[in-house]
Amino acid sequence: MSTIKDVARLAKVSVATVSRVMNNSPKASAASRAVVLQAMATLGYTPNANARALVNQTCDTMGVVVGDVADPFFGALVRGVSAIAVEQNLNLLMGNGFHKARQEREAIELLIGKRCEALVVHSKALSDEELCDYALRVPGMVLINRDIPALKGRCIALNNRLGASTATRHLLELGHRQIAFISSDHVIEDATLRLQGYQDALLEAGLSSNPELIESGTPNEEGGEQAMLNLLAKGLKMTAVVAYNDAMAAGVLSVLADNGVKVPDDISVIGFDDIIYARYLQPKLSTMRYPIELMAAQAAKLALQLAAGEHESWQNRLYTPALISRHSVAAARS
Repeated sequence: MSTIKDVARLAKVSVATVSRVMNNSPKASAASRAVVLQAMATLGYTPNANARALVNQTCDTMGVVVGDVADPFFGALVRGVSAIAVEQNLNLLMGNGFHKARQEREAIELLIGKRCEALVVHSKALSDEELCDYALRVPGMVLINRDIPALKGRCIALNNRLGASTATRHLLELGHRQIAFISSDHVIEDATLRLQGYQDALLEAGLSSNPELIESGTPNEEGGEQAMLNLLAKGLKMTAVVAYNDAMAAGVLSVLADNGVKVPDDISVIGFDDIIYARYLQPKLSTMRYPIELMAAQAAKLALQLAAGEHESWQNRLYTPALISRHSVAAARS
């Protein structure tokens, strides 16, 4: 593989002259430009992007860290960031963290090593302190779905507690009183806040939360299936289920259908996130919309502004989920 020194040797100029030509410096004469470009073509030499960035102190790459891009939720997050990268003619590098500290750390370090000056990071396993340390290293790092007071103006999150309480309150307004809750078994803030939101709504209605009506599982279809099977095995009366996310709600719908339970006639089901397939389930899933693509685009814009040294008086932004009413929820039978 040819190097910049090979180009200089063939063109019979200095390495500095080759560098000036590659960087379109006005100090490079027309004659120098001609012989250097001819040498590059002869050798098939392509300038290394990272080396060029070191010279220019700039980078044409931004990065994003997500939980798992195979998850539709994180796919939407990446789309939001990608739209801004394309708009700004930037390349996008991505890393998966899988909600595990070591892998989140490795993904962030990899993107920093690739000189990504603008980073959008979805991290649930790393501590506030470690993320603050990374923020000191990368002024253009923005956290999404995380609210750290010490990182003022660099966090974009959702009001998960309000979202779950809104979903539960919707069921209560339809006359439901025996409402089950299926939570994520991941030890993350989202799971805690959504459970608290469910309990908030029950308390407001003068009802106590029954621990027997709360089950948890991995936050995917299989986890929803197993949690719903556990609820049915208890033989408890329930007229509605609030699921941690739409993937778990899909598992709930599958188990209920297999057991001859009609939705929403016998049991109403409401999810959270409004991922793409929620509207194609049978019945179409009522859910809480998580505007993750919008939030991701905002995070990407903010990351680029911070990387460019534009420090406005930003506050940490807390978005509000919206109720999307479809066909999986109905009034409780009298």
